[in-house]
Amino acid sequence: MYKSGGSTALKRLMTEYRGPISESNYFEWEAVIAGPPDTPFEGGLFTATLSFPKDYPLNPPSMKFTSPMFHPNVYQNGVVCISILHPPGDDPNHYESSSERWSPVQSVEKILLSVLSMIAEPNDESGANIDASKMWREDRKQYDRIVANIVKQSLGL
Repeated sequence: MYKSGGSTALKRLMTEYRGPISESNYFEWEAVIAGPPDTPFEGGLFTATLSFPKDYPLNPPSMKFTSPMFHPNVYQNGVVCISILHPPGDDPNHYESSSERWSPVQSVEKILLSVLSMIAEPNDESGANIDASKMWREDRKQYDRIVANIVKQSLGL
């Protein structure tokens, strides 16, 4: 079992996790996200990792897609940019309210639901992937074609 620091974090993670757990590192999880219905991502299966800090739940995990993802709110390296994953407190850029950001009452389930919502309804005003944001706004057909190819890749087709 992972024994280095973060005992409060470890207890919380063990209560939230509902599946077979690797005892080598409780602070790194893999998630598989199904593309939401009625979106260009429908039918796809997208893998991601959640990396939890030692002071979880005081601070949020980070999330990174490990399968290809073309989305306005996902950096080209796969890192997810969504308010719930931003540290608690006031936004130094004054873009989002503190209630939208991480708080210790949030959970992994809430993160995953927020990511599904983000996939279905991108926020192109706060783009992490500028090319995807621009294409989402200006050329939706091309955006949908690129996403359709990513869906096929996610299924090994």
